[in-house]
Amino acid sequence: MPDDKDSIRVEIYDESYNLRGSDPAYIQRLAELVDAKMRAVAQHTATVDSLRVAVLAALNIADDYYQLRRKFEGIESEYTSRAGHLGRALDSALDEALSETRRTG
Repeated sequence: MPDDKDSIRVEIYDESYNLRGSDPAYIQRLAELVDAKMRAVAQHTATVDSLRVAVLAALNIADDYYQLRRKFEGIESEYTSRAGHLGRALDSALDEALSETRRTG
């Protein structure tokens, strides 16, 4: 049984849950997200079965996650490529400066 001081009571799709975690505000935000997704799904489907609504909401959340992950991976790849290009340019500039120093030094 969770200790009351370690748990937060949230409501998701008209059901109450006692959840535990180190950041109650974060848990509350997650619960609000899940509740909002379930309500959005319920508005666009004919089902009243809360389990089906939960599964469809989970699929929507998973889709959001994978879309963001693909976007992040694309951005990460772009920055990795740019960093490599800048690193090579810096190496070239340093080699050139070192060669110039050796010639004049």
